[in-house]
Amino acid sequence: MPALHPTLKAELHLSDGRKIELPVYQSHLGFDAIGVEKLQKEQLFTFDQGLTSTALCESSITYIDGDQGILLHRGYPIDELAFNKTYLDVAYLLLKGELPNEEELKAFKAEICSHYMVNEQFTRLFQGFRRDSHPMAVMCAASSALAAFYHEYYDEDPEKAHDKTAIRLLAKMPTLAAMCYKYSIGRPFMYPQYHLSYAGNFLYMMFATPCEPYVVNPVIERAMDRIFTLHADHEQNASTSAVRGVASSGPNPFACISAGIASLWGPAHGGANEACIKMLEEIGTVDRIPEFIARAKDKNDPFRLMGFGHRVYKNYDPRAKVMRETCHEVLKELGINTPLLQVAMELERIALSDPYFIERKLYPNVDFYSGIILQAIGIPTSMFTVIFALGRTVGWVANWRELNEEPMKIVRPRQIYTGHTERHIK
Repeated sequence: MPALHPTLKAELHLSDGRKIELPVYQSHLGFDAIGVEKLQKEQLFTFDQGLTSTALCESSITYIDGDQGILLHRGYPIDELAFNKTYLDVAYLLLKGELPNEEELKAFKAEICSHYMVNEQFTRLFQGFRRDSHPMAVMCAASSALAAFYHEYYDEDPEKAHDKTAIRLLAKMPTLAAMCYKYSIGRPFMYPQYHLSYAGNFLYMMFATPCEPYVVNPVIERAMDRIFTLHADHEQNASTSAVRGVASSGPNPFACISAGIASLWGPAHGGANEACIKMLEEIGTVDRIPEFIARAKDKNDPFRLMGFGHRVYKNYDPRAKVMRETCHEVLKELGINTPLLQVAMELERIALSDPYFIERKLYPNVDFYSGIILQAIGIPTSMFTVIFALGRTVGWVANWRELNEEPMKIVRPRQIYTGHTERHIK
C-alpha cells in the first residue's frame, strides 16, 4: 500500500494569533483528510467524540459512500459480488486484493477445508460453560482460546504466518459457531464435511445429527452464503476499529479477532438483527402495526423501529437490496407465512411507500432482512450475531493483515481532562 503524501495544505488560525500549517491527504474516493499530528507540538488535540470525523488509518480494502448508497470491496460493488460470486471468492478478494481464478479458488477452498476441524480439547472447553450462556460470550472465549493452540505465530516468517492465520480463522470460525449452537441445545457436535461448500458445511454442522442423513437445501445454502458475503467487511466500524486498535500493540492475532467479536456483540452494532426480531415479536400481529408506526413517528415516544435506516447510509443500503431479494426467495422456498413474517412484510411495504419513511430515508436495512431469513431457516435469535461474526471474520483478518504490513504505531487516543486539578492529602 503506497504511503500517504500530502497534496494540499490547510492553515489553522487561532484567536491568540497563532497560525498552524497542516497537511491535507487526498483519498482515491470520498473525503480528503487533514493531518493533525503537528497540533501536539502546539499543545493542542482535536476533540471528536465517536471518532466520526477522524481517519485512524489508511486502507485499500473497503469504501463506503453512505449518501449514494455505495459499498465497494477492492473496487467491486457489493451487489455484483453477492449475486455473482461466493463468500470464498470475496474472502480471497479481501485478503489478496484480486478475485481468484478457477485454480486459485480451488486451492483456497482446499486449504480452508484442511483446517476446518478444531482441536478435540475444545469439547472440554465448551463443557465449562453453562448451557444457557449467550453464544456470543462463548464465541469470545473460544476464539481467544485459539491463541493457546496456535502460539507459533511469532516464530514464523511474517508473510507465511499471516496467510496461515487467515486460513485458520476462516476455517475454524464456522466450526466454533456451530459448536456454540449444538452445545446450547444439548446435541452432539458434528464434524465438518470437506465435500460441502463453505455455507453448506456450516448448515450441516448446525442442523445435522448422527441419527439420519442431512441434505443441504440449495436455496438456503445460497442465502447463507450471501449473508456471509454481505457482512464480510464494512470499513472502519466499531468492531474493525477494535481489532486494529488491539492489533496495534502486537498481540496474538486470535486475541485481536476476539476483541472484534466482543465489540460486535453490542446491540448498537452486530446485535441489531436480534433486536429487530424482538421488535417484530413485540408488535405481534399486522393489526397492531398502525399503533407502532404512530409511536415511531412520535418524537416524545422512546419506541424506535429496529431494522430501518443506518448510521452510515443515508440512502438505500446496497446490501439490503440483495438481502431483500434473498429473503423473498427463502420464504417462497420454505412456504413460511407466520404472523411474525406477515408483520415484517407489512412493515417493509409501509417503509417503502410511506412519505414519512421515504423523506427520512428510513429504508429497511440489512439487519431487517437477515433476521427474517435466519429465523425462517430455524436459527435462534441468540445465534444471529454469531453468524454476523462468522461472516465479518475475513474483514477483521484483512484489516489486521493490512495493519501488520505497514510500520505499526500503537493506537493511543488523548482526552480532555475534566476531573480535579492537583490536590493533596491533608
